[in-house]
Amino acid sequence: MTDSVRTNLDEFLERRGSGCAKWTYYGDDVIPMWVADMDFPVAPAITEALQERVSHGIFGYTMPSDNIKTLIVQRMQNLYNWEIQPEDIVYLPGVIAGINMMARAVAQDGAVLIQTPVYAPFHKTDDWSRTDLQKVPLTYTGTDDGFTYTIDFAAFEAAITPETKMFLLCNPHNPLGRMWTEEELCRMGEICAARDVYICSDEIHCDLILGERGHLPIASISPDFAERTITLMAPSKTFNVPGLGFSFAIVQDADLRERFTDAGAGITVMKFPEREFSLVNMMGHTAAEAAYRDGHAWLEDVLDYLRANRDFAQAYIREYMQPLKTATLEGTYLLWIDCREANLPTEPGEFFREHAKVALNEGSGFGEEGIGFVRMNLACTRDTLKTALEQMRDALDAL
Repeated sequence: MTDSVRTNLDEFLERRGSGCAKWTYYGDDVIPMWVADMDFPVAPAITEALQERVSHGIFGYTMPSDNIKTLIVQRMQNLYNWEIQPEDIVYLPGVIAGINMMARAVAQDGAVLIQTPVYAPFHKTDDWSRTDLQKVPLTYTGTDDGFTYTIDFAAFEAAITPETKMFLLCNPHNPLGRMWTEEELCRMGEICAARDVYICSDEIHCDLILGERGHLPIASISPDFAERTITLMAPSKTFNVPGLGFSFAIVQDADLRERFTDAGAGITVMKFPEREFSLVNMMGHTAAEAAYRDGHAWLEDVLDYLRANRDFAQAYIREYMQPLKTATLEGTYLLWIDCREANLPTEPGEFFREHAKVALNEGSGFGEEGIGFVRMNLACTRDTLKTALEQMRDALDAL
């Protein structure tokens, strides 16, 4: 299989009626720019692999092939100069499952620390994993053309208490679009190591790099970081296959890996004295293998398109919606927008949904520090993006 057939990313594909949550949840008259789900068809190699698997006609219990682990090992080496072993890889149905398995493995008698604002499910770790939750805010920093966020390391270190057992890192950061620098990652890792805190690093957006800085897994920086870190990745955001339920953890420390899989026993993995196997979807690992083997040209096309969408959206907002400010978007396809100076009569997500017929993620869902912000999904056709921005502009002008 190859990825020689190019995908027309400007072509709008109707997703209503396909069971698509993104295009169904808010009704037919609303443009959905919320959940992190692309409107682009997948790489041809993925479609071909799935069609071939379906044509076999039998869908019994299936174990992922060794080819996937080989591809992941090679990928980590090629992209990050990170040497991992096949046995370090643990298959999962999704990254959120991995987050909560890690919390159950290392923080049942303590607390999990998060940096806010951050991906909404991070805020549910205490409920879902029966831990305490600690929060430390990131620092809003104005720039010439918008804003970004930085880390107050004194506040970060002060937020760690004797009860803190796990730091839940988001890298690249959702919704802020930050790609953390090596210096920032080193400092966070050093603080966690000194305070004996484990790190669970959600790196699901690691391939969606829109700026000049590349991605760096925190566990790849040093053996000390690796022995206390699990890294969560997936093809789902990168290759637009979240509905196929496949992700993986990289856990280089054998004892930590055993604790991690024990936390998922009977839920994500079946463990018996004589064997162990993961409960992952056969179509998910079929798609993952095709994506990591043959999806590179498709991904480069998508990244170019996303960069152009980012530039278009930011320029449009600066010119026509001046009360709004946008974050510097280095990674992910999710644009974080500060609406606080627009003096809207309601929360901004509600305002734009009701008056512009555009569905955005409400910033308050990412924590108290997100109040007055919205998150916009840019992974759509340029025409869809342009129409949504025009309707938002008209709603603001009508105030």
